[in-house]
Amino acid sequence: MGSGIIGTALSGLQAAQFGLQTTEHNIANANTPGFSRQRTIQASNFAQQTGSGFFGQGTHVVTVERMYSRFLTDQVNRSQSSMSQLDSYAAQISQINDLLADPATGLSPALQGFFTSVQEVAANPSQLASRQIMVSAAQTLSTRYQSMGDQLAQMYDGVNGQIEATVTSINANIKQIALLNQQIPVAQVATGQPANDLLDTRDQLVLELNKMIKAKITTNSDGSYNVFIGSGQQLVAGSITMDLATMSSPSDPSRRVVGQEGVTGVHEIPESLLNGGTLGGLLTFRSESLDQASNELGRNAISLALTFNAQSALGQDLLGQSQLSSAPTSFTPDLFSVTSPKVIANTNNPPGSPTVSAAFVSPPPFNENFYTDLVSSDYRLSADASGVTLTRLADNKQWSGADLGEINTNLASDPQGFTLDPSPTLLDGSSYLIQPTRDAARKLSVNPAIVADARLITAAGPIRTSTGATNTGLAKVSAGSVGTGYVAAVAGMPMSLEYQGGNLQNFPVGAQVSINGDAPVVIAATTDVVPYTSGATITLLDPLTSTPGFSFTITGVPNNGDTFSIARNSGALTDGRNALALAQLQTQHTMAGKSSSFQEAYAQLVSQTGSKANQIQVSSAAQQALLIQAQDNRESLSGVNLDEEAANLILYQQAYQAAAKALQVSSSLFDLILQMSA
Repeated sequence: MGSGIIGTALSGLQAAQFGLQTTEHNIANANTPGFSRQRTIQASNFAQQTGSGFFGQGTHVVTVERMYSRFLTDQVNRSQSSMSQLDSYAAQISQINDLLADPATGLSPALQGFFTSVQEVAANPSQLASRQIMVSAAQTLSTRYQSMGDQLAQMYDGVNGQIEATVTSINANIKQIALLNQQIPVAQVATGQPANDLLDTRDQLVLELNKMIKAKITTNSDGSYNVFIGSGQQLVAGSITMDLATMSSPSDPSRRVVGQEGVTGVHEIPESLLNGGTLGGLLTFRSESLDQASNELGRNAISLALTFNAQSALGQDLLGQSQLSSAPTSFTPDLFSVTSPKVIANTNNPPGSPTVSAAFVSPPPFNENFYTDLVSSDYRLSADASGVTLTRLADNKQWSGADLGEINTNLASDPQGFTLDPSPTLLDGSSYLIQPTRDAARKLSVNPAIVADARLITAAGPIRTSTGATNTGLAKVSAGSVGTGYVAAVAGMPMSLEYQGGNLQNFPVGAQVSINGDAPVVIAATTDVVPYTSGATITLLDPLTSTPGFSFTITGVPNNGDTFSIARNSGALTDGRNALALAQLQTQHTMAGKSSSFQEAYAQLVSQTGSKANQIQVSSAAQQALLIQAQDNRESLSGVNLDEEAANLILYQQAYQAAAKALQVSSSLFDLILQMSA
């Protein structure tokens, strides 16, 4: 009887001791990340059978159980992955938002300052000081474009660096998971009990992995984990890891992409499969917001340069030079210098693949100004056995043809603001990335010739009109404006048009004359006439292309014999007509196919970026709430409650004391029996 009492007391004492030890372990790890609360599971020992019945033999601890739910843990992992992606995205896009919207460093003040200086030249074309201020404002504007473009380029470098660092951390993480996959089965097989702390450590590593990239877990029969990302790319298989790696994109070597190491080298993983976590946030930010901001800023810079240069080419400088000059090659009208669209050959192109180049389309005229058709998108040019395909990557719109010449023909009816050199013959399987506007803002500069001599600014119009000195009527002729075809249209200058009997005559033979945009009248003989209507717009067209050349109006009532002259604008020191047309570019729809001005397009970029930043912040706040909810659900099961553990301490302390008292009683009884036996 004594032995049974002692054994039972000892079992209770040991169970209470294990309970105290487990409770103390919980308390010590209350703030340990990933720790799951543990509890002892007790069971009764087999009872002793006697003639008087079954007598209990005490208790034993079956196992130490971890309070864990795979479902709740997976919820936390998913929420954490989404939260980390949004946090990463928000941290990056806030930099673009601050850059674009800052009134001190943004583009709007520089644009406004530049066009204000152009207006000053229009008002005071003969003053060299006004021209020098315009050159200075143009340099300030180009510097602003360059600075913003450089900062966006630095963000690309920063994203590349963060991608590399994140991939390094992912690889270190999965190696630790693989190591635990080795240790956990060994520990559990040796004892037949769960290795709770090792299991918690591995689950915490999985959570940390989800902070970097969204990962899925499956469990093998031996308790080891398999880790997958994307659409099934495996990172961990038991104790084996398949590391990620960074590499230069074959389509754009400046861009770091993620691949996976295989037997034949590193194979690129499509970015669409790499979602969740910091890595997913970086990749999504780069493709959605950083590319868009860089392309849009570049489109703004190119559109400004091309349209401004196109209008400048229609003017005359303070030295009297214009396209009508006897030596037009010395004429320097372009204020801004730009680079051609960037075309990058894929590094995997077949050997011998030709170099492809592209050029910007000269801005078409519109409402006495110019516009561009540039889109804020990159393009992919690819060739196969069926021909050549150009794909706009923003929306996957395609143009196909047998060769590059046919692609250009198709682009003529659906212009994108650039054309391709039609001469190369692309090899089957070759691919090229076309970036018309990506780095354009960084490359914008002011023509050094005009910086050195502000007199070269083409503020004046190259043609002037006048009324005859002997006119007796009251009709007046406007100063007029020139279009892209003016050199050929006024080849018969000087002209002296004469009013006779309700008509104008003396137009040069071969001239094409349009009234208010109607079908032109072709002058076949010097006696051909054009009907006169007061206030009507008279346009001389290029005889070969029928593009507008020189437009003017005559208003009032002329008398027979009155003349109106059209001649070169010699000595035009106070003429600011072309500068006025340049200033009007500020408010004209010069971008996006005649749909927005420079400042409207930039304001839209600022608005889109701000809206996206706000959307990400709102989504981040919502995801934060979901993460907290998931964590609370998990903590309700797995978390350590210090009040509960304190109660357990008292419970096990009392059990320990009671078992110790029972042991003391059994010991006394045993001593008494020994004394009686003696």
